[in-house]
Amino acid sequence: MKPIVLIPARMASSRLPGKPLADIHGEPMIVQVWRRALEADAGRVVVAAGEAEIVDAVTAAGGEAVLTAPGHPSGTDRIHEALGAVDPDGVHDIIVNVQGDLPVLEPKTVRAAIEALVRIPDAAMGTVTCPIETPDDLPATSGVNKVVAAWEPDGRFGRALYFSRTAVPWGEGEVFHHIGIYTYRRAALERFVALPPSPLELRERLEQLRALEAGMRIEVGRVDTVPLGVDTPAQLEQARRLLAPVHPE
Repeated sequence: MKPIVLIPARMASSRLPGKPLADIHGEPMIVQVWRRALEADAGRVVVAAGEAEIVDAVTAAGGEAVLTAPGHPSGTDRIHEALGAVDPDGVHDIIVNVQGDLPVLEPKTVRAAIEALVRIPDAAMGTVTCPIETPDDLPATSGVNKVVAAWEPDGRFGRALYFSRTAVPWGEGEVFHHIGIYTYRRAALERFVALPPSPLELRERLEQLRALEAGMRIEVGRVDTVPLGVDTPAQLEQARRLLAPVHPE
């Protein structure tokens, strides 16, 4: 197993323009995300950038970045282009897609997504989830996506049955927050990006449904916490607080 972590990033953001370069204690946010990915010790880490400014920021910090076309419709398409550029010989067989707005991502979350995939030989993709504890996260308008999984007896891993913006399944019991970190077998990523958008994907606006509709198996790992995603100025301030240096007394 030779994983590679790819971090898609672009400057365009409706709620927080230029967020990859937003300062968090003297470093751009994308550099903070790159550092979290390195801490996972999962393999080579490369930022797949939509603009040269992002490449420059990462390389100035000592990281690896590659410039991709700016107009990709999704981060998955962006990492696919980046993979072909940085690994044309196919050395890496497991691809990890870490969103570029997760500056406080825990290393164990990345490792759980990898473990979810590699433990099942016929799994095409892996991802992670956490139980929802706040009622405000249940409505479709909350922005929190959900996953329904057929859990194994120990409750740590399961097979994804469906993804939705609404609270599913109906009835008493846990509802799970889907965390948008993905792992792919290389052949599965190649297949996925070649598929057209599927009916359920278009209806729910969730691209992982394309994989399920095509019969691709997605394995889910359960983790304890949801990483903070930075999409707004308020979330950026929260990330700054969480990453504030600890000064000894």
